[in-house]
Amino acid sequence: MLDMYCKTTSPQAMAGSFRGYAQSQPAESDEELARICPGTPAGEYIRRFWHPVYITEELGELPEAVRILGEDLVLFRYGKEGDQIGLVHKHCLHRRASLEYGKCEDRGIRCCYHGWLFAPDGEVLETPAENSKTADTLRKNTRLGAYPVVEFRGLVFTYMGPPEQQPEFPVYDACIYEDMTSVAYKVPYRCNWIQVLDAIMDPTHTTYLHSRNSHPQFSEGMKADGVLNFYERYENHFLGSATRRVGENIWVRVNELILPNFTQAGSAFAVDGTQQCYFGRSCFTRWVVPVDDENSVVYAWANFGNRWDPHQFNTKEGHEMIEQGEILDRTPQEKKRFPADSEAVEGMGGISTHKFENLMPTDRGIALYRKRVRKQIRDLVNHVEPPQPIKSGGSFIKTYGQDTVLTLPPRNGEDDQAYLARVGAAVMDLQFAVEDWDDENRDTEIIRRLKELEADDVV
Repeated sequence: MLDMYCKTTSPQAMAGSFRGYAQSQPAESDEELARICPGTPAGEYIRRFWHPVYITEELGELPEAVRILGEDLVLFRYGKEGDQIGLVHKHCLHRRASLEYGKCEDRGIRCCYHGWLFAPDGEVLETPAENSKTADTLRKNTRLGAYPVVEFRGLVFTYMGPPEQQPEFPVYDACIYEDMTSVAYKVPYRCNWIQVLDAIMDPTHTTYLHSRNSHPQFSEGMKADGVLNFYERYENHFLGSATRRVGENIWVRVNELILPNFTQAGSAFAVDGTQQCYFGRSCFTRWVVPVDDENSVVYAWANFGNRWDPHQFNTKEGHEMIEQGEILDRTPQEKKRFPADSEAVEGMGGISTHKFENLMPTDRGIALYRKRVRKQIRDLVNHVEPPQPIKSGGSFIKTYGQDTVLTLPPRNGEDDQAYLARVGAAVMDLQFAVEDWDDENRDTEIIRRLKELEADDVV
């Protein structure tokens, strides 16, 4: 009788097809990687590194509340000129009033409630109205929680780990170019930090999310599938290259991750594969910083110049497009028609359930870096400190995020995919060959060798 009103399939025929009921039970999240609040294994791990926590020019004369790595903190200016920056725990030692409402002074920050004054290192400098031995003892033995701060190129960085393990502040070669304009930006994500970080080791998503799914959010050339290669350098440096054919040219684009959360890529808008390019540098120099277990924030420099992105994108909207392919302020309908990175990673939920993933060969970069992070977390549990970014010759940490476009037409009678794979590997190998060169001459030599590779075509 039911068939008179609707077409249906017998329960027996459907039994092996629909699996919602079997998969309806929620899976546990990847606790080892996702949980970063104080005292967790991943939280202890990520606190062993320097992280950006604020944009310098956004910090005015008043204190600002900051939540980073699951902690509520207050960032403030102090000194006679207000040109120094401190970072302390949010709540006063006395009666837990918020220092977000404190007064910035020459020597530190004063609580609004009872006037206690704290130095930027947490020392209790004054306890007005408390003229007693108890107050003397407190000032001598007790400190407000505080963290060291470095202001560098428009970003405020902090180290939140054990003081005795504080590493040298890392400076990357991507920061030293005199002919580059860099502007700090930030973008919040409503999800766990690993979900945001994964995308940098996923070159394939550029072809689909940013190109074929709706409209080209970056360049037309990114529509082409790339031949992928993944590299693990030392114990904390990961590279993913995608080598594409664009007409007579071969385009090698390199994404980069230095653990735990430093990332670079090629350009967003300057390169489309149609014009020659030799070691064009990254559109951003970027950190994915956990706010708490289910929120994160990207702090970065957007980079502009002849080897970077065009200056026309040096606007707030341009920075957002460089970061994720679309501007942030869009309607729900626009986000559904033209999803970008935010929609892809936030749509997984606050913390993605890795148990339900089905990783493919194109996800090899993700599998590699997650495995390494997991190992370093476990090593730290066993009192083995994680490695810091490595200087390999020169004064700065070498990076590889880039675009190279060489005019190398298809070869008659030869499989072009195999040719692309060899060219992509050769481009990477010649960079690795000069890894120990000094900072001043490395780029010049890489570019010389790329042009030689293109001219000789002996791959």
